[in-house]
Parts: sequence; C-alpha cells; structure tokens
Amino acid sequence: MKTQIDTLLGAIKADFVHWATKGGQKPLDGYFAEKVSKYDDLLEVKYGKKYIKIISDKSVWGFIVNTDDDKKFAKGDILMAAGYNNPARNKARGNVFENYTIRWTGPLYLV
Repeated sequence: MKTQIDTLLGAIKADFVHWATKGGQKPLDGYFAEKVSKYDDLLEVKYGKKYIKIISDKSVWGFIVNTDDDKKFAKGDILMAAGYNNPARNKARGNVFENYTIRWTGPLYLV
C-alpha cells in the first residue's frame, strides 16, 4: 500500500499547485512557490493498526482504512476526518486502489 499512499500524497500536492496557480493560469511565485517547495515536509503519514492518518501542516487531511477486518469499509478506503484521531465512518470518499477524486484540503464531502 506504500505505493498507493505515495500516489495519494502526490495527488494532494498536485491539487494544491493547481489551486495555487488558478488552474495553470497564474505563475507559481511568492508565498505559493515557497509553500510548494516545502509541501513534502508538511505532509506526514502515521500508520496505525486500523487506519493510516494523513496529516497536512499539523491538520488531519483524512484517513485510509488499513485493515481487512473492518465490517463497513474495504482496505484502502479514503475517509474524511471527524476529529484529529477519528475518521468519519459514514461513507468512503474513494479507495487508494481505485480511481478517486480528492482535494488538497481533504477528501471530498458527500453530495
């Protein structure tokens, strides 16, 4: 699952760059250029028995299910954060082993 987590981290950073450049319409300079250069250091991954926590600049970005024994979710499901230590267990926002859509701010809200 390490490859999928690395891909997710890359997607988070790419979405930030897309947002910071207004979809490529604006140059990446100043504050945003500095933030992008340090972005990899701002992302942290904490592996737990049940969940993998993704932290972005001291805030929880979301959780990834890290077990095959969950009764509601599959391994690799992307969950929003309900709090710093707990995921929102209402619905998965995607799965790292499949196609998914995320934002640099976190998994997408349910529509």
